[in-house]
Formats: sequence, structure tokens, C-alpha cells
Amino acid sequence: MRVQGSRLSGAERRAVAEFITGTSISGEVSGSVSGRCSAGIPSNNQAHAPQWAGWSPMTTNTRFQPLDQAKLTAADVPRLTLKWAFGFPDATVAWAQPTVASGRVFVGSQNGTVYALDAASGCIRWTFAAAGGVRTALTIGPAVGGVPAVVYFGDTAAKVYAVNAENGQVIWTRLVDDHPLARITGSATLYDGRLYVPVSSYEEAQGADPKYECCTFRGSVSALDASTGAVVWKTILIAGPLARRGISSAGAPLWGPSGAAVWSAPTIDITRRAVYVATGNAYSGPPPATSNAVIALDLATGAVRWVRQVTPGDVYLSNCRAGNPNCPDANGPDLDFGSPPMLARTTGNRDVIVIGQKSGIGYALDPDHDGAIIWQYQAGKGGVLGGIEWGSAVDSDRAYFAVSDITQPMPGGLHAVSLGTGERVWMTPAPRLACAAGRGCSGAQSAALTVIPGVVFSGSVDGALRAYSTTTGQVLWEFDSNRSFETVNGVAGRGASMLGPGPAVAGGMLFVNSGYGAFLGRPGNVLLAFGPP
Repeated sequence: MRVQGSRLSGAERRAVAEFITGTSISGEVSGSVSGRCSAGIPSNNQAHAPQWAGWSPMTTNTRFQPLDQAKLTAADVPRLTLKWAFGFPDATVAWAQPTVASGRVFVGSQNGTVYALDAASGCIRWTFAAAGGVRTALTIGPAVGGVPAVVYFGDTAAKVYAVNAENGQVIWTRLVDDHPLARITGSATLYDGRLYVPVSSYEEAQGADPKYECCTFRGSVSALDASTGAVVWKTILIAGPLARRGISSAGAPLWGPSGAAVWSAPTIDITRRAVYVATGNAYSGPPPATSNAVIALDLATGAVRWVRQVTPGDVYLSNCRAGNPNCPDANGPDLDFGSPPMLARTTGNRDVIVIGQKSGIGYALDPDHDGAIIWQYQAGKGGVLGGIEWGSAVDSDRAYFAVSDITQPMPGGLHAVSLGTGERVWMTPAPRLACAAGRGCSGAQSAALTVIPGVVFSGSVDGALRAYSTTTGQVLWEFDSNRSFETVNGVAGRGASMLGPGPAVAGGMLFVNSGYGAFLGRPGNVLLAFGPP
């Protein structure tokens, strides 16, 4: 049902749920009847207000927020308190990272509702209903065609939207992939009038059906004109035609090569005029050279400049069972790149691409030598749902790798590594669990990291958000989200696992989602806002 539901709006999903269960679901689909901003609250549409306007504050995707935008110091962090909570209706996963601009918080939801909230109070300014669930961070862009600011995002129906940031009115929509299982998981990156959009899919899971014609999806990146949504170029990341591989024992045609989904945000290299993307595993053979790889594309044309594959031959379908003709002879090891490449500069004035993999290895690659490996650091054991999942972070001196390893006996841990050498500076094991023992209570640190001067933030599957000293790795502050919250919009809210998106920090406040009822996490549905007292 997850695949079928990916193409349904929030209202359609609710109608299906009510029909199947025979139970009427209370409350309005968008959860916006209560908590609307009053007319007396100013718009706060300041062009120069602090912001976190995409997956990362900058298109290099390092997830580092400088002090002039964070307005939050290391001394402030131990005093952080909860200011407000917002509840997502009809949701078991709070999966879209919030973004911040002009005194507002923009965030998507599992049922496809997109919200613009007042950053100070959490009250609702407007809502927008997408055709599918919205799990990407919303990207905020400057004025286009008389509209003061624009919000860009993708959904699980592989559609991209541009809406007016002031009132939520749609400007344009664009379907970027017509494969029936295509979706947009990674956030779009905006640069110089173009929106760079990654595409992933549900096909890795659908292949578990022995009657499914496995597999035909191919990961891609599209460059769209930010003002119109027109496709400037689209690069499919598996070279060569899709070919018949034969007929399965269930009588279904077999296809390949396929896969190489792009799960994360593209990264822009202004100096080299390049776009860097990271790909996942293959779904069917023969295994392409572009799976489990970092790929450099030409910024203007989308032409492939170089490919650096780190795990060849990784063909994987989830939920494979004995006798399924779609399953590869050796399934896996499923060592995707779920994290985006991060473009950083060492203290020796050398540019490096830093990225973490589900193998548990963090890499530094050389952008001037076709992505040659400069160093690699083994942070975790890796494997399915293991290693480094949704995002690492980099500041001026260090790379930070959080470890999932959720299926391992001792999951979690946060590593700080010298950006120049790849040598460990410190490592802090997973702390005492904030949740009660049982299913979904784990110290795995799967969520994306966020770093400000002196502090790195890491959410955990145990439901806690922790702040670590970048100097020593000591825990400076911790918030346990495993409880019910009174929300500004009156939706019953509960915190739980922090497994996917990371915090956004801007204007003296920190915003983070809690709840992830998938991939061995526990369900929840709240957005939490923190600030000093």
C-alpha cells in the first residue's frame, strides 16, 4: 500500500483509510483549523533575516550554519528550551526537514500538506496540498516574476512545485520522471536561476513481488528553469539502453540494468561549474559503474564529467525471499549513498568532497582528479540500515560522521575526523538510551547532523536530540522527545525516533522533527522549536 499511497493526496489517503477500517477519522486533513496566525502578527518578510533555506544553509551541503545566521552560540545551547510544538495529522513519520526564511518555518508532511509557520510562535500562515507526500526539505529562493520569494519542493509522486512563499499559491508544477514508482526523496538545490532535482524510487521494494517486471527505474538529475519549471537538461545516471534479461520463473519479463537512485540533495561547485550527486545500489544487473558512486555533472549541460564508484557489483532488492526470481544471486550488500556529497576546503586550502556511506566509511575525494580517494575513515560496521545514513556535516576543521548500525549489537556513535588527514580527533559512543527498551528503542544515530560554531547536533533513534562539543565530543545538552506534546494547531502530537532529517538552526532558534515509524524506528508526528529562555 505504501507504493500506491505515494501517488495519493492527503484527502485521498484519508478516504482510503476510512474505507478500509470503517472508522471516521476526526480533524481536518491539513490540521490547520486551529492555530492560524492572527491578523495582528506582522509578516516578517525581511529579505536579510537569518535563514536555513534548503537541505543545507549553502549549496555546498556541509550543513554548517555560521554564527551570523545561527544567532545561537555554544554558550546558549545548554539553555535551550522548548518554545512550541506543531502536530502533523495523519502521520506516523515526521520526515521532512524544516527550513527557515523571513521569520517563517517551511515544512512538508507525510500526507502531502506543506506549511508556512511563524518561526516565533508556530502559528499557521498558509498550507498547500501536494499530490503526494513531501519528505524533502523545502528550498527557498528569491523573487521570480513579481513574486517576492518562492518555495520549491518535490513529492513522492515525482512532481516538483514552486509556490509563492507569501501566500502558498502555486506558480508552476513539473513531473520530472514518469516511471510509476519514481519519487523525490532528496531536496532540490537552487543555484543561479536553476533548480537541480534528484530522483529516487520505490522499485527497490516492489521487486520483492515475484510477478513484478524487475526492474526498469533509473536514477536521474534534472535541471529546471526556476522561473517556469521548464526542463533545461535531464541526465539519466545509467548509460546504455534498458534491455530484456529474460523471463522469470513466474513468467514476468526481466529488465536491466536499473537502479542508481539519487536519494540526497545535489551539491554545487561554483569554481568548477559542476554538480555532484551520490547514487544508490543497482536493482538489477548487469551492475552499472554509476551505482554506489559520486558523480560529477557539468553545471550547464548535465554531461557526466567523472564517476567515482566505491562499491561495485551491489545489486539489491529489499525483502527478498527464497524462490523469488527477481532476487539477484547475491543480494546486496545494499551500501547506498544516502548522504549528499559535501564540498569543503581544508585549512591547507585544498578542496575536498566529503561523503559518508552505508558501509560505515567516510570518504574525502579529490574534485580535481576525477574524485580520487584522498582518505577514508571507518566509522561503523555498515550494512542494511547501517553505517552512515542521511547526512554528515563539516566545519572549517573537521568532518563529523554519525553512525546508524541499527541492526548491530552496539549501534550509534559520533566521530570527529580531521578534514585534512582523515584521522580521528574524537569519538563519542552512543549515550544512555532515552527510551524504554523494546522495538524501535535504539542508540543508532541515523539522522542528518547539523553543526554551528562549537556545537554539532545529532538526533537518535532513541528519540533524543543531543548537542556535542566540536572540541571534545562531550554532550552539552539533551532533549528527550519521547512524550506527548500540546501543539499549537491542536493536533495530537507525539515525539519518538529521530531517524531521517536533521535540525535547522537560524535566528537564534532550532527546529527539528520527531517521529519516524519506519526502518526500525518508532512513529511520531511533531515539529519542535527551541530557543534560549
